[in-house]
Amino acid sequence: MTGIHITTLAERPELADRLWDMKDSWPQFAQHDALAWLLYPRMVAELPEYVLIATDGDAVVARGFSVPFALHAAGRDGVLPAQGWDRILMWAFSDLRRGVRPDTVSAIEISVATGRQGEGLSGLMLAAMRENARARGFAEVVAPVRPSAKSAEPDTPIDEYAYRTRGDGLPYDPWLRVHVRAGGTVDSVAPLSMTITGSLAQWREWTGLPFDAAGPVRVPGALAPVRCEPGQGYAVYVEPNVWVRHRLADGTGPERP
Repeated sequence: MTGIHITTLAERPELADRLWDMKDSWPQFAQHDALAWLLYPRMVAELPEYVLIATDGDAVVARGFSVPFALHAAGRDGVLPAQGWDRILMWAFSDLRRGVRPDTVSAIEISVATGRQGEGLSGLMLAAMRENARARGFAEVVAPVRPSAKSAEPDTPIDEYAYRTRGDGLPYDPWLRVHVRAGGTVDSVAPLSMTITGSLAQWREWTGLPFDAAGPVRVPGALAPVRCEPGQGYAVYVEPNVWVRHRLADGTGPERP
C-alpha cells in the first residue's frame, strides 16, 4: 500500500509516545482491563521488537502488539488456554522474568485508526506481525482473535459463532476471515479470554447505561452480555475470543529474550 511504512518500535523508539495518537474502535470499557493497564507499558519498554507501528507520512495509522512465550513448556504442552488473552500476557512476562526460552509468538492487539478502516491495513499489520516473528526464528504465531462482528449478536455462544462459515467456506466473521486468508486456521475458543470488572458507577460511566437490574446487560461493543450484580455493587464482563494458529515457513528456532 503506497505511503504506508510499518516498523518495529525497536527500530523507531522515538514513536513510543505516539502509539496512542490515533483514535481506535475499542469500546471504552475495554480500556479498563487490569492486565492491560499493568503490562502494556512493559511491552513498550521491554519487548519493543514485538511492537509494530504503521505510519502514513507523519500520521500513525495502525499499531500492533505481540509477545513471545513458551507454549510448549511443561504444563502448557502446546495447548492454547481457555483464558486466552489474559493468560498469554501472564505467561509471556513470567517467562521473560525467569529467562524461559520462548517458542511461539502471540498477537495481543492489532488496531487501525478509525478514519483508515476498510483500507486493508489490518491485513498488512497481520502480515507484518507474521513476518516479524518468522524473521526472529519462530515457526508459529497464535492469536486470541476478538471477532469483530460478534458484538452484533452477544447472546450467540462463541462455540457456534467461531465456526460459522460463508458459502465459500471462509469464516463468517470479517476479522477471522482476514486471519484465515493470511494462512491461519481456527484452533479453538477462549471463553474466558479477558475479564473486566467494575463498580456499578464505573460501568455507568463507561457505557451510559443504568446498570440497575440484576442479570445480563447488552453493552454496545461487547461480545457477550455483561453480568450485573446490583445487590453486590459490581458488574463483570468475560469476553470470549477465538484462537487462530498461523504456521510460519522457515522458522529456525527463536532468539532468546
